[in-house]
Amino acid sequence: MTDDEVLAEFRAAEALLEGHFILSSGLRSPRYLQCARVLMNPARGARLAEALAAKLPAEVRGQIEAVVSPAMGGVIAGQEVARALQVDAMFLERPTGTFELRRGFRLAAGQKVLMMEDVVTTGLSSREAIAAIRSAGGEVVAAAALVDRSNGSVDLGVPFYPLIRIDVPSYDADALPPDLAAIPPMKPGSRAA
Repeated sequence: MTDDEVLAEFRAAEALLEGHFILSSGLRSPRYLQCARVLMNPARGARLAEALAAKLPAEVRGQIEAVVSPAMGGVIAGQEVARALQVDAMFLERPTGTFELRRGFRLAAGQKVLMMEDVVTTGLSSREAIAAIRSAGGEVVAAAALVDRSNGSVDLGVPFYPLIRIDVPSYDADALPPDLAAIPPMKPGSRAA
């Protein structure tokens, strides 16, 4: 799947938004990719996940024994990628502010894991998820995401394979360009403002 085909899926789902958005990281952006919206159609989610799974190098695909995603955004993406890879899917939650496996999910010591996100911007949540997977005994062999919006700068400490990289500017709240500052901000993600 080409970048244009991936973006066409987001546009068809009305998931490529324009405005003034507050990202989970606290940064501000003029564009937002609402992965929940693109994944609400199971056939579309399967196409994107299959394309991402196919993009993983064969030596990485061959190692993966489970896919673990941070809730909330990564849950559907992780489930679909796990289906494409024919492995189990699990997700991490933050009941007390720190990611952990719950609901009877567990990893065997040394179990090889793909950490799957929907969107990566700063990588903070991804690094926290990777740490939680390691604490639970898993070995993170790679990370993946539908969208890398870090402008290629994110370092997760493991190989990272996004389906698409999108260079969208992001700004600190006190350093907004005038045209963005003139638009009321919205917080479309899963974490409260």
